Amino acid sequence: MRWKSLFKKYIHNKYFYTGAVFLVWLAFFDQESLLEQLRLSRTLHELEDQKSYYQEEIEYNETTLQELENDSAKLEQLAREKYFMKRDNEEIFVIIKEKE
Repeated sequence: MRWKSLFKKYIHNKYFYTGAVFLVWLAFFDQESLLEQLRLSRTLHELEDQKSYYQEEIEYNETTLQELENDSAKLEQLAREKYFMKRDNEEIFVIIKEKE
C-alpha cells in the first residue's frame, strides 16, 4: 500500500509532468533529438566505411604505380590489356560477348 501512495504522490506532481514533457521534447522534437543523433551516427558509420574503402584503393593504386614505374613488363602488359596497344607486327582482336 505504501508504494501506491508514493507512486500517486509523484504522478500528481507538477514537476513530474514538466520533466516528462521535457524528456519527450528532447527525444523527438529538439534540433539535437535522439532520432537525429541516431541518423547522424548511422551516417558516420557509412562515411567511416567509405573512408576505409578509399584508403585501401589508394594503397592498391600506389603499389600498382610503383610496379609500373619499376617494371617495364608490367607497363607493357597494362598497355596491351587496358588500352589495346600493340607492337608494329601484331594484330589485336577484341572479342565482345553478346548479352542473351
